[in-house]
Amino acid sequence: MKLDEIQAALREQGLDGWLFFDHHQRDPLAYRVLDFAPEGPVTRRWYYLIPADGEPRKLVHAIESFVLDALPGAKRVYSGWARQTDGLRELLAGCRRVAMQYSPQCAIPYVSMVDAGTVELVLATGVEITSSADLIQYFEARWDEAKLESHLEAGRRVDEIRGNAFRLIGERLRAGERIREFDVKQFILDSFAAAGMVTDHGPIVGVNANAANPHYEPSEGASEKIRRGDLVLIDMWAKLAKPRSVYYDITWTGFCGTEPRAEIERVFGIVREARDRAVRRVREAVEAGEPLRGFEVDDAAREYIREQGFADQFVHRTGHSIGEDVHGAGANMDNLETHDERRVIAGTCFSVEPGIYLRDFGIRSEVNVYVGERSARVTGQSQERLVLI
Repeated sequence: MKLDEIQAALREQGLDGWLFFDHHQRDPLAYRVLDFAPEGPVTRRWYYLIPADGEPRKLVHAIESFVLDALPGAKRVYSGWARQTDGLRELLAGCRRVAMQYSPQCAIPYVSMVDAGTVELVLATGVEITSSADLIQYFEARWDEAKLESHLEAGRRVDEIRGNAFRLIGERLRAGERIREFDVKQFILDSFAAAGMVTDHGPIVGVNANAANPHYEPSEGASEKIRRGDLVLIDMWAKLAKPRSVYYDITWTGFCGTEPRAEIERVFGIVREARDRAVRRVREAVEAGEPLRGFEVDDAAREYIREQGFADQFVHRTGHSIGEDVHGAGANMDNLETHDERRVIAGTCFSVEPGIYLRDFGIRSEVNVYVGERSARVTGQSQERLVLI
């Protein structure tokens, strides 16, 4: 745990402390920020306060009084509900404003780990609660060099597998053999395993109208055949099968033939330009040292798609934070599903993936953008034209 850095950040934000809470290991962010793993099950509530100054404080249940022993600080023990309430009040003595894994109106769901009842319990002590979203981004979403390298290596392997997947489709079609969305999905998963990679679910392999469903995923019992003249969208994400590795996440589209119809080409061109405008917005701001917030990146892509007449067909945010989970805890590029005002900060990575989804086909183009101190870059290959399968 980076205690000194956390306390410096609390003072900078004018907060009196950061209150961590968990029950049944429901808040993975708490364990990652505090950098500890409990030695046994967590079946009782614990509280851990890092004050802006001074020694941390613990409140733990008598049955599991050992749960926070790996962390510094004085320990208070409770068993009954009344003692818990009194103990929480004692724990927070001297605090006026504390951060918790809470987001007003659940604007940032990835940070909303604390239940409403616990929020009420803390508020009843007279302490104001503010969201820990910015703190979480700083202490959870930033990558060190090892994580960046794991991402880049994952990108090299995923990009190769993606190319092989499109080639597989072409080989089967030219040979007159049947190939389904599910067959391609299984080929990708088998390739991940052979390459020493893991994924939490997916990938998405969608043909024609299925490509217009942003979260479509084929199964053995529900899978379309891929035929000549079809559009194919592949969205795939994976990370190295090693501790602390982070994800690489891309989406590419292809056409089974040599001459896609004009509408498909036009929509692909609009999505590609929207993607590139968002990336340029990030690069220019970072290089100029200007503050940039997640919603502004979304605006750069969404405004162009709106100008082209497809506002209602772009139904999701422009991008999401990427980390040890494919959807990370940093700023999202979002001014649709939420108004994400978090700063885009150095050491973080996120997707840029605008899409247009019509009745009979959908196009999405996804790249990953890593932000350094004075520059930002796309970490893998960018699709510039439809893959002709």
